[in-house]
Amino acid sequence: MLDLFSLGFILGPLLLLLVVLLIVLALLRMHTERFYFVRHGQTILNAQHIRQGPDGALSEKGREQAQKVGTYLKRFPIERIITSSYPRAEETAHIIGEQLHVPITSSSLFAERRNPTEIIGKQTDDPTVVSIVDHIDLAYHTDDYRYSDEENFADIKKRARACLELLARQGSRETIIVTHHGFLKMCIAYLLYREQLHAAEFVKLSFFNVSENAGITICEYNPWQMFSKTRGWRVISYNEQP
Repeated sequence: MLDLFSLGFILGPLLLLLVVLLIVLALLRMHTERFYFVRHGQTILNAQHIRQGPDGALSEKGREQAQKVGTYLKRFPIERIITSSYPRAEETAHIIGEQLHVPITSSSLFAERRNPTEIIGKQTDDPTVVSIVDHIDLAYHTDDYRYSDEENFADIKKRARACLELLARQGSRETIIVTHHGFLKMCIAYLLYREQLHAAEFVKLSFFNVSENAGITICEYNPWQMFSKTRGWRVISYNEQP
């Protein structure tokens, strides 16, 4: 019968080998990941200049735009598509997916910033809508400012943080993210400035960085640089047109 010393002598190398194998497996997962953030194609309401809520289908032009995105991205070794749960984003994702033949996952985490009820379904040039949007998006205010029932700066910043944390550990080397204008701008702003991003800075960044329908923004995450200012993230290109 083996005594504890002999048992330890036998198991010691096996435990060491197991630890080494676990380390190797962890290192193999620490590869650079690339993300293609795609704003959904034009919607019928986009074309009519109407402020949207969750609902809204693509226009014919929007479907053509999504088709072009799929054609453009076929050259890359895409492994999966993650899409916002909004119909316009899911429609865009499935048109792209028809060409790429990769799994598609839907998540509300990538949905658009929620508009205040007062402006949904109204023309963008309606004076009341213009005034409300100016207060929310174009005026300097504190991070926790809220006009009514919209998703405010603090809310969407928190969601962008959760989004990037999820993507950093999702594992695929090349992934398409189908999302929306407002949320995409917040993701990129938070990616670059992290917790130093506040509402006042975001107003300026948002105003000068418009994301067009079907525009492609390419980002990379390198876990070996997780202690950098951007926690391993960088922007390769912004708002490319296929």
